[in-house]
Amino acid sequence: MNKTVDATAINDRAQHFLKVLIERYIRDGQPVGSRTLAKDAGLDLSPATIRNVMSDLEELGFVVSPHTSAGRVPTASGYRLFVDSLISLKPLQDTEVSRVKNQLGLDIDPRKALASASKLVSDLTHMAGVVSIPRRDQVVVRQIEFVPLSDKRVLVVLVTGQGEVSNRVIETGREYSRTELEQAANFINQHYAGKELEALRAQLVREMGEDRASMDQLMAQALEMASAALSKDEGDDSDFMVAGQTNLMDFDELAQMDKLRLLFNAFTEKQEILHLLDRCTAADGVQIFIGGESGYRTLEECSVITAPYTVDDQVVGVLGVIGPTRMAYDRVIPIVDVTARLLGAALKSR
Repeated sequence: MNKTVDATAINDRAQHFLKVLIERYIRDGQPVGSRTLAKDAGLDLSPATIRNVMSDLEELGFVVSPHTSAGRVPTASGYRLFVDSLISLKPLQDTEVSRVKNQLGLDIDPRKALASASKLVSDLTHMAGVVSIPRRDQVVVRQIEFVPLSDKRVLVVLVTGQGEVSNRVIETGREYSRTELEQAANFINQHYAGKELEALRAQLVREMGEDRASMDQLMAQALEMASAALSKDEGDDSDFMVAGQTNLMDFDELAQMDKLRLLFNAFTEKQEILHLLDRCTAADGVQIFIGGESGYRTLEECSVITAPYTVDDQVVGVLGVIGPTRMAYDRVIPIVDVTARLLGAALKSR
């Protein structure tokens, strides 16, 4: 999914200098000069040798010299090589893991757990935290109940595999007794529970289209009510939650009003970020988009780090962080990865 950079393009010494330069730039946010680089690198090399290495790195597109400084800063390709081959990840401290686990464990409502997760990664990274809400098509139906109402209406209570409960009122062709509705619900739960919503919809439609003469009355009624209850709402699409987007105002790289406006519009309009999160859902493990790798102009000066969260070994969504390309990847990657794993465990425990 992500663009890769071949580390063999530069020798070990150049890789070491690039690693030191990126770590220094991430820490200070200032172009790194040869004298600073020589001191941080801990190698006894002449200034001329270091300048030659930097020139080689610049020629290969891993660093660039800003117009106002003789120092250099990493490019997106430099960050990519750093993340793929040079980084030393910093595991979360036990206290941080306990904080995440305890906070997620407080929320009985799955949606509140998702909101807590996005806020936690935002608080831990001081960037924008995002988490995608499982698409209804991917939701597993655990149980369905039918409750009689007045005027030929039935309340449908749907319980998902993630423990989320949703209600819908449907209109029926006639009034049903409580006993009839209980029998219909028992039939659906016995034969269809445990299927993903989209697969269940398709099966209901297919079986309703079969010869009704071969169905008993209970089966036909149960299928009809379940099909009505599980039909798609208009605009029923996946969504995501975001927390801490105002944190992005604290980064000089993103603080210009036109950049912030584009970013905040992306959070509001959602299509680009939703599409990116969907791509991550279909991929394996932690995904990292640096600068233009996302394919969206709005995120050209940002990096996006995501990790999937799973329930019963099924990926149901992704959790991530959006921030400037100058971010502490060594710390942010483990935060996203661990929080996503703990979120999946918390949802499963529901």
